[in-house]
Amino acid sequence: MLCEIQWNSLSVEAWESRFAAIARSNILQSYDYALASAKLNRQRARWGLIMMDGKEAGLVQILEAGILKNLFHAVILDRGPLWFEGYGGAAHIKLFFDEINRQFPVRWGRKRRFLPEVQQGPAANQILKQTGLQCANDQVPYQTLWWDLTLEEDEARNALRPNWHGSLKKAEKTGMVIEWDAAGLFYPWLRKEYEKDKKLRGYGGPAPQLLDNLAMARPESNNMIIGKASFEGRPIAGILLIKHGQAATYQVGWSSDEGRKYCAHHLLLWQARFILNQQGITQLDLGGINDDTAAGIKKFKTGTGALPYMLTGHYF
Repeated sequence: MLCEIQWNSLSVEAWESRFAAIARSNILQSYDYALASAKLNRQRARWGLIMMDGKEAGLVQILEAGILKNLFHAVILDRGPLWFEGYGGAAHIKLFFDEINRQFPVRWGRKRRFLPEVQQGPAANQILKQTGLQCANDQVPYQTLWWDLTLEEDEARNALRPNWHGSLKKAEKTGMVIEWDAAGLFYPWLRKEYEKDKKLRGYGGPAPQLLDNLAMARPESNNMIIGKASFEGRPIAGILLIKHGQAATYQVGWSSDEGRKYCAHHLLLWQARFILNQQGITQLDLGGINDDTAAGIKKFKTGTGALPYMLTGHYF
């Protein structure tokens, strides 16, 4: 079997049509994210069509930076590749990273950072090692949760954990008002609250400048949805979701003390699942979770009944 990566061979429309065929696409491999990150970090993006024996097998997106004609060079592959139906098995993964190694070999002056979209497991780890990739043992494996948005409402409610279900019922009884915006009208407000809260609490999360770039990457793509919760006319919480293909990502959340008191995020996220599904989104990536610095966030997200998903780790 022969693997080939055809770089920048597709138009934006052709890339997006293929991307939309992948059920669990992720934001880090989306076209708009590449534009946003490249602008922020002075990188350049490459979009690759993966071919196996002459047939289209998947997509991959990388970011690069280099100086002195790439004497000093960095290549980043985050949460890729993404495979079309019928591909993504062990042999395909090995052939793909063999080709990546051929095109971007380890050498002096080159920094490689790979986060393969390969679910953790002994067999997967062994396959990646066979390609010559070295695991960065100092990095905690990436974890997230996938929430199936195709479930009927009763089925989705039954999948909620008891505490989450109780908080949702509490929120539904408060009389808070939830508004949804896809035109970016709420963006300045949420960005301001998020940036202020991020500085105050010192938590991780996307840089506000990256969010700005995502919002403006391709305004015509309408990839951003913002939910705002208000109580007695006061905004108390908000969430920002990014759509990519038939999936979306829970990108940013902000809540005041009052919002936490009334469980506003429970109601926002619950309504979001139906808003997104009405727009053809079938899976929601709830975003990175960890046990060390964000145990409370992990508890909140797992309460939805979403399925845990852990990658093999970072490699170079």
